[in-house]
Amino acid sequence: MEWLAQPQTWMAFLTLTILEIVLGIDNIVFISILAGKLPESQRAKARQIGLMLALVTRILLLLSISWVMSLKATLVEPFGHPFSGRDLILLFGGLFLLYKAVKEIHGKLEGEEHHGKPGKAATFSGVIAQILVLDIVFSLDSVITAVGMADRIEIMVAAVVVSVGFMLAFAGPVSDFVEKHPTVKMLALAFLVLIGVNLITEGFGAHIEKGYTYFAMAFATLVEMLNLRLKKAAAEPVKLRSPDAPT
Repeated sequence: MEWLAQPQTWMAFLTLTILEIVLGIDNIVFISILAGKLPESQRAKARQIGLMLALVTRILLLLSISWVMSLKATLVEPFGHPFSGRDLILLFGGLFLLYKAVKEIHGKLEGEEHHGKPGKAATFSGVIAQILVLDIVFSLDSVITAVGMADRIEIMVAAVVVSVGFMLAFAGPVSDFVEKHPTVKMLALAFLVLIGVNLITEGFGAHIEKGYTYFAMAFATLVEMLNLRLKKAAAEPVKLRSPDAPT
């Protein structure tokens, strides 16, 4: 247990925990958006189950670390371009995020009546299934980050547990804030489009520094916070469409 007394152990744990929390914010936002389609009485439960699934998924992947690392081996080469298992997961995960984000944006702005028929009501099991798919995508990114940051599995698991505990504590306030400010919800959906494009790009083997993405998201968030602060109280707020709202 000498490694517990080493300063680099705690530095790795602290750095990795912060990175896992930053990566988890995207998870919280998307889980909040998906849970927001359910009746209010089910939203908190859906968020909690979604985040617990995220914790289980991350730990299982960490414990299967040799398998995760083997995903870099080439599986298919369509048109001469090699794709590993990791690449395929990132590619299809990015496409999934793009599809969900664009569909949510269209539904909130245009409404279901433009399709000539009402949309299906979201079910609890359906939302949990979508959250699980999302957790797998974000868990892979989280695990790969952990593998690159720390050498011991104990540090990785501890950082993941702490970060998910942070998400469980603040998922409610983040979700409520997003629900009360429709423009923030649209900004969050735009972030998901950006993340989806990044994942697709990574899937094709072109690396984009995450610092650029996080800077763009932080700058856009700062501008939005200033807009909310400067918005006049008498102004008519923007209203997005809701699946259960009367037409």
